[in-house]
Order: sequence, then structure tokens, then C-alpha cells
Amino acid sequence: MYRHLPEHFALSRARAVIDRVDDGLILLLAARRRMVHVVAALKPRAGVPLRDPARERRVRDRAQKLAARLNLPSSTAEDLLDLAIGDACRQQGLIVDVDQSGARDSASIMASTMPSPPHLSSLAPRLLRLLPPPQRIAPLLHVAPSRWQHTLLEAGMAHVLATPLRVGALDFMLGRRLAIEVSDLRIRWVLELREGRLRVTNDAPEASVRGSVADLLLLACRLEDADTLFFQRRLVLTGDTELGLTARNMLDRLPWEAIPLGLRILLNRSARFTRAARAAHRREAA
Repeated sequence: MYRHLPEHFALSRARAVIDRVDDGLILLLAARRRMVHVVAALKPRAGVPLRDPARERRVRDRAQKLAARLNLPSSTAEDLLDLAIGDACRQQGLIVDVDQSGARDSASIMASTMPSPPHLSSLAPRLLRLLPPPQRIAPLLHVAPSRWQHTLLEAGMAHVLATPLRVGALDFMLGRRLAIEVSDLRIRWVLELREGRLRVTNDAPEASVRGSVADLLLLACRLEDADTLFFQRRLVLTGDTELGLTARNMLDRLPWEAIPLGLRILLNRSARFTRAARAAHRREAA
């Protein structure tokens, strides 16, 4: 009766992973519904029609390209988008007929009467509060294999820190290990300089910098200075203080103008958006 225990254990673990993926799908669909609510409120103000067939085609084309790269059957991707888009249409009071081939006929859409949204200045905090806080998003990040996260992080750091790496500003990291902990996302990366690139390692760190995703973004974009964040305990340094302070000083001297303009704009807007969302959630909690 015990000879099948390893198989039963493996089966149980595999099913547990599937359960987490299912939970992630539900969380993603819930987050999508919240953003559809935001978009539906903004469309009349922006003078955009409730239905945009061109955008829907772009969404479907992008999904099919991603499905092809991941070896996901195109029919599965199409069914999932049918579900999401159909739910979004119903959420906005739209009725969409489906023909036998599954194609949508834009002429068959009828819009219900929607109340005029409040002024955008008062609407923005309410919309931001609809977004899930980082703690709710954290389980989704742990669904993806860690090696995927590490590959993306290493590629991003190579792009952002290309100039400091080239001029040797990060040589103090040779043979040293520094951890970056994103507390509200429950993520920790241990970084080490190897072969001219920052790599993610599984070894124990010598020092660690911990903070929320908003504060780390604000620091990276220079919208908040490091001294203020550490003084207010929004960033916490543990372990080898000298290594942590050296890394902090390097960030202060980071040639921001050397980062590609598009990436600078993306980081800056992400930091501002995350800060505004956090403030909206805190006001709601108060």
C-alpha cells in the first residue's frame, strides 16, 4: 500500500500548483473587470465610442501571437478572450451577438443609457481605489516560475544599468551579494556581479534593502531621496551596512539621463501612479 506514495505526493503537489494558477486566473479576471469599469467611465469624457472593433482586433492579434510563443492552442486563447471581452461588454451594458464562426458583428451592439460620470478630479481617487493593492497581486507573481522572473530582471538591469556597468561604477559588487526585498509583493532578489552583469543568485545575501514597490520605484526615479526614505523607515537596510550604503550612493549617482527616454518615462509614470494608488487606498482605509 506504500509503494505509490511518491506518485501520490507528486500528484498532490502538481494539483496544488494548478489550484494556484486557477486562483491567479480568477484574480486577473477580477482585476480586468475593475479596469473595464474605469475605462467605461472615461470613454464618454474622452469622446470614445463604447465599442472599438479596431482595438478588439489588436487585442486578439496580440493574444494569438503570445499564445503561439507559449505553444498554447489558438482556440484556447480565443475562447479565453471571448469570455473576457463578452464579460466586459455585458459590464458596460452592451449586447453582442455571436455568429456560428464566433466572429462579432459590430452592427449588433446596443448600448444602454449610462449616467454621466462625475468630474475627473473627484473620479481619479475613486478609480485608483478600485485597483487591487500590491498585496492582492503578490500571489500572481508567485505563479510564474522564478527562473522567468530572474531572466526578466537580469535583462532589465542590464538595460537600465548599461552605463554604470560599462564604466565600472558597480565593481564594488564583485564577489558581494545584495538583496532587494519588495515587502508588499513578498519578493526578494539576491544580486551579484558576475561576468560584467548583475545576476540573480540563490546564495545568502550580505546586506539587504527592503521597501514597498512604491518607495523602491520612487527611489529609482529620484522622486524621493534615499535619506528621507531611510529616515522615515520606508526603506530598511540590514546586514553589511557598508555594502548597503555603497549601493545607495551608487543609485544617487546613477546617470538618469543615460537611461533611454522611453524607459525613463515608463518608470517615472509607474512610480507616480503607484504612489497615487497607495495614497488613495490609505485614504479609504482612514
